[in-house]
Amino acid sequence: MLLSKTKSTELRTLNVRQGKTINNTLTYKTIEAATEAQYRVLGSRHLGYAFPVKTEEEIKSIIDGLWKEHHSATHVCYAWRLGWDKQRFRMNDDGEPSGTAGKPIFGQIQSFDVTNILIAVVRYFGGTKLGTGGLIDAYKTTSKLCLEAANIIEKPVLNHYKLSFGYDLMPQVMKVLKELGMEKIDSRFENTCELEFLLSMSAAPILDKHLEDWTSAELELLGVM
Repeated sequence: MLLSKTKSTELRTLNVRQGKTINNTLTYKTIEAATEAQYRVLGSRHLGYAFPVKTEEEIKSIIDGLWKEHHSATHVCYAWRLGWDKQRFRMNDDGEPSGTAGKPIFGQIQSFDVTNILIAVVRYFGGTKLGTGGLIDAYKTTSKLCLEAANIIEKPVLNHYKLSFGYDLMPQVMKVLKELGMEKIDSRFENTCELEFLLSMSAAPILDKHLEDWTSAELELLGVM
């Protein structure tokens, strides 16, 4: 998406409506690090794992790893949510009766209002059937214990940009972006320079203003994360 000199005002306005603003910075809640919890009921063992994640590929790798680690488990059920706007999510019952595993796991993700998170619950059957209500409670409780053990943090929503500009502008561009708290991803400095970086959405209006002076520069918004 190539931005004009008016840049992404309409897009930012739409995004701000979906997030939470603290000190003029749009933020979302996630967990700082992976956590584990365990819940036993009627002989069945439920091992809960919560992971901070950013992509579906990362999620698939984690689930595959849990199956390798717990190859004799009865089920590995999970739910995840991605994106600061919380629009991407999935639930998986992994053979448990429909709605008894993935849904209660996801319910706790909603209750704690977190995103960019995967919660998986590994179940070892203990010989006694729990029934629909018992299964729902077991998966809900295990997920809740995982989130209660986690450090839930606020993270700023970041715009993912690519900026192209002439080499003569490099000192000005780098000075401004460093002052704005740029997180550099990649760069190429030749006659025409390219810089890929993350920047807080709250800093976008300031960047827009500088772009009015950098007449040869072109800014592309790659996404929001």
